[in-house]
Amino acid sequence: MRSLSKLFLAALSFTILVDGSHHWYSHHYPTAAHRQLIGKTYMIQDFYRGEDFFKDVSPIYDWIFAIGADPTGGNVIYQGQSDARSKRLAYVDDCDNSFILAVDSTSTVPAGGQRASVRITSQKSYNGGLFVFDASYMPVGCSTWPSFWTVGPHWPMAGEIDIVEGVNNQGTNQMTLHTGTNQTCTNEITNSTHQFSGKIVATDCFSTTHADSGCSIEDTDTSSFAYGFNNAEGGVFALLWDNSAGMPSTWGIPAGFWSSQTCDITANFYEHQMVIDTTICGDWAGGRIYAQSGCPGTCSDMVANATNYVDAKWVINYVAVYQ
Repeated sequence: MRSLSKLFLAALSFTILVDGSHHWYSHHYPTAAHRQLIGKTYMIQDFYRGEDFFKDVSPIYDWIFAIGADPTGGNVIYQGQSDARSKRLAYVDDCDNSFILAVDSTSTVPAGGQRASVRITSQKSYNGGLFVFDASYMPVGCSTWPSFWTVGPHWPMAGEIDIVEGVNNQGTNQMTLHTGTNQTCTNEITNSTHQFSGKIVATDCFSTTHADSGCSIEDTDTSSFAYGFNNAEGGVFALLWDNSAGMPSTWGIPAGFWSSQTCDITANFYEHQMVIDTTICGDWAGGRIYAQSGCPGTCSDMVANATNYVDAKWVINYVAVYQ
């Protein structure tokens, strides 16, 4: 049974889900030409499935394949589209038209070395909308750090929204906002805060290169991440970010909520591109966090174990953006 996950960001002048505020949302629903929310209908603007992720008709590329080192310090080398395809790290499954992004699980790599992986970024940028990410499988395993997120230019000034993220043997999904302006942004509970099912981990969204924890909410549903997600045959995550006052009446309680009452969302989040990637170790999955995860040895040593990455892959059914 596939899982339904949700998040949402809300703001009074800019909704991410209800309350005339901005919210996050993540849920499982079939794609349609439009989505009906209370008070507003969202029309599909962009839809990516299968070979759509490989479209590269110059000068427009729907998705950009990063090449080279990981900016978060991970033990990976990101592969361009051609190399990723030839190494079967990015391909389309002919049986169901799903799009696979994988970490190399066959090459000999020394401890502390760099294993081939893939990171793709949408060419288009957005200032709001309903973002739907449908996957039937996500990367798992010690040292892995998979994520689906959005980010603006000049990090952290235009903000970052981590929709799906976690490391090592983490049991549930963690949703996080990162900001870099002098405009206040927290996820503290107020009398007007919309109900959500997740657990607040950190409240201050302000981030810098050396202090980038952001303000996080941890999902409480064990089918929202890693092995629990895969055992449920996947699911759908949705981020709703706009200025409507409504939310899907049938979606239930969101996993996370960030309100404009405690965060100037318009000032902190703009021109976001979508990103899908998997790194290894790095600033979060490695070091102290790895040592506390229950994983064997060190993160550096794990990089050399190719069989550890057999299941370190995304199986993506589609990504859709509604406006």
